[in-house]
Amino acid sequence: MSQPPIFRRWPPRERGIIQLYSMNTPNGIKVAQALEEMHLPYEPHTVDITKGDQHTPEFLWINPNGKIPALYDPEGPDGRPISLMESAAILTYLAEKTGELAPVDPDGKSACLQWLFFQMGHIGPMFGQFGHFYVYAVDKCDHPYPVQRYADETRRLLGVLERHLTNRDYMLGESFSIADMAIAPWVDCLERFYDAREMLKLWEFPAVNGWLERCTRRPSYAVALEVCDPKRR
Repeated sequence: MSQPPIFRRWPPRERGIIQLYSMNTPNGIKVAQALEEMHLPYEPHTVDITKGDQHTPEFLWINPNGKIPALYDPEGPDGRPISLMESAAILTYLAEKTGELAPVDPDGKSACLQWLFFQMGHIGPMFGQFGHFYVYAVDKCDHPYPVQRYADETRRLLGVLERHLTNRDYMLGESFSIADMAIAPWVDCLERFYDAREMLKLWEFPAVNGWLERCTRRPSYAVALEVCDPKRR
């Protein structure tokens, strides 16, 4: 295909580099950080999910599920273009493309995939539901049950991380990896975006807090927070 449909709405300035379609949500931040950490040339395009950009036909071409982030690589496998959806799949693809920030030995690769799936299956959905009811749906649902249910599950999952990170610098041990990139933005958003420090008693997770500080102080994280911010349009 000479021109992917998504190019019609978000025309690239440089067709020969990776095109990122995203927003500065936790799932968007993780992929932008990976691109920065791996020093891959890319062009960011802001998909404003608050305005429904993700439901346009052009975006649905690259992700039929209508979720950010998505990525188009004109130099994919065997030099052929490839489009990708799902943030964990994108992280895995980028790590394999560059040979960076993910183990290649069987045991290390297995551990990395397990924590990626843990983030996608538990951290993201549960933290997201907590934020929805605690912050965004307060005028639609005043019953205490959903907030308490998802607050309890969020704290349980933080407890899983706390036990795992005790005596570890990063999720896979001593080295920063795509597993950290996947999980850290979601933990960060509990205070940064949801302002839930008091509600969740985040100080009760010292190993998590130390790990989060190590992840978020990386220069790549500061860039990832800004790169697809609708306010910068």
